[in-house]
Amino acid sequence: MAGKLNLDPTEIVNKQFAIDFRGYAPAQVDQMLDQVIQDYQTYEEMMASLNKKIKDLEQTNASLRAKLIQMEGTMRAKSENDKDTQDPMMQGAAQVDLLRRLSRLEKAVFGSDKNRQ
Repeated sequence: MAGKLNLDPTEIVNKQFAIDFRGYAPAQVDQMLDQVIQDYQTYEEMMASLNKKIKDLEQTNASLRAKLIQMEGTMRAKSENDKDTQDPMMQGAAQVDLLRRLSRLEKAVFGSDKNRQ
């Protein structure tokens, strides 16, 4: 980043110039104006640097957002595919569990086999 500023607003407002024969001392006014010009140049350099950083960060942010959206889509597609193509052993275990539940439900509703005869 650019250098430090020479003046702050209170220094500019409170600046007192010596009074010369025809008004303020021109050397003092010129010196003050030179410092103001240097500060404006420094300020412009700082603004340009910060604007460039903002632009770079906005581009990085947009890139990261695009990657995030892409990754979320990939994860969503993967989870949907995983549901469809589970391990056959897991599918079999789930089916056995379902059959056990149905059997218990039938026994609760219709009673045991001994009661039905």
